[in-house]
Amino acid sequence: MTVDRSANAGTGNSVDIDNDPLHGGVSSSASAQPSTGTTDAPALEFRPGRWIANWNAENKEQWESAGRAIARRNLNWSIFAEFLGFVVWQLWSIVVVQLPAAGFTFTTSEIFWLISMPSLVGATLRIPYTFMVPRFGGRNWTIVSALLLLIPAVGLGLCVSNPETPFGVMLLVAALAGFGGGNFASSMANITFFYPAREKGWALGLNAAGGNMGAAVAQLAVPIAITLLAVGSVNLPMAGWMWIPFILIAAFGAWKYMDNLTSAKGDVAGSVAALKEPHLWIMALLYIGTFGSFIGFAGVFPKLIKDYFPAFSSIGVGTVALSLAFLGPLVGSLARPYGGRMADRMGGARMTVAAFAAMAVITLTMIWTLPLKNFWLFLVLFLMLFTASGFGNGATYRMIPIIFATSSRAAKSGASTVETQRLASSALGLISAIGAYGGFVIPQVLNASNTASGSYTPAFYGFVGAYAVMLAVCWFCYIRNANRNAMGHV
Repeated sequence: MTVDRSANAGTGNSVDIDNDPLHGGVSSSASAQPSTGTTDAPALEFRPGRWIANWNAENKEQWESAGRAIARRNLNWSIFAEFLGFVVWQLWSIVVVQLPAAGFTFTTSEIFWLISMPSLVGATLRIPYTFMVPRFGGRNWTIVSALLLLIPAVGLGLCVSNPETPFGVMLLVAALAGFGGGNFASSMANITFFYPAREKGWALGLNAAGGNMGAAVAQLAVPIAITLLAVGSVNLPMAGWMWIPFILIAAFGAWKYMDNLTSAKGDVAGSVAALKEPHLWIMALLYIGTFGSFIGFAGVFPKLIKDYFPAFSSIGVGTVALSLAFLGPLVGSLARPYGGRMADRMGGARMTVAAFAAMAVITLTMIWTLPLKNFWLFLVLFLMLFTASGFGNGATYRMIPIIFATSSRAAKSGASTVETQRLASSALGLISAIGAYGGFVIPQVLNASNTASGSYTPAFYGFVGAYAVMLAVCWFCYIRNANRNAMGHV
């Protein structure tokens, strides 16, 4: 092993990035031998500040001797930090339905703004967060991004402790929860540098699913904490305070156990080029329908249950809205990696079309059965909707690298594999950001529908129409024209 103590730890040669995130230790002083294969790769260098130089996950000898364990350790802490990001991102979805019990008197429209603002900010932050890892290092940025979660957690604890807190202040604190939404982009960008192409999909799938689980855990744990530890009706500040120790553990774990890679390089030029590709915008539309539905419905699910079943939600320990809403993001998160695996067999486009068809049929069934006022039927149908969106998440992401490798303008003009991989990598970050805006759009559409008609039903019919349009777009672009565009098994 070669140890370089030079201060220039942030320099190194870039590596090829093949991003296919569908399906989604060893100490820093461990030794690693140079490859003796056809490519004589230099030994890993472990530099001050936990920087690693000469990382090449595609070198099998390096990967098996030390790389795999290092990558897995970084993945574990990345999942934990991203998990807490999703927790903070979704806190307001569960807090808002308890605001009346804590003495707040906000209108329905104001409640929907508190639900949707974190998604608006989080989606926007995903764009700059994508470039933070190459700029500062994966370990370093994970520390910073984890500590940033303290701001919305503390802010929530303070502002909900006083019913006189102005709505503008509440909205600002809710917006700060968007820090958690940005974490997804930097976490995924970081992990893609650690894994070889043959294992990248499953690793990024675990990273994505582990993060998505934060939405479910928040909606499960917060109701328990604010009711069981309540002095009066609810102890709402506990929704923020309870996560502070975990955030500090994540920051410490990143500082102690994660690594920076000198080979992790940003690609602003690749992002600019990706924006010029029509396929980026088509796939962004499809991802709004899949991931946007997941994160949007995760935000509004507790309120929908409470509004549709007010009598039922008042029985038992806490409320049904707060005790069962977690099941939606839970099943959606678990379905995501399996959607990717099924797409590997069926094709991503076919799986995405099937997901949109299922989402449209399930939504129509939910609308038509609402007059029955059967809570359990409503719950089961919504869980099916979450599951379909989760399958669609994995399938849609599976399509992106293949499309850019076979049918992008760069590919058709004879660009190299490295160039198309750069485009796909950049496109993945941009598409994940655009798709997250669904978390803002869905609550606002429901709010507009309720304001205009006094019912959420028109909004749900609108969602059905949107799923039908997205299904048609996916079929026309990636199934009907597959042979002509030489895309094959997209």
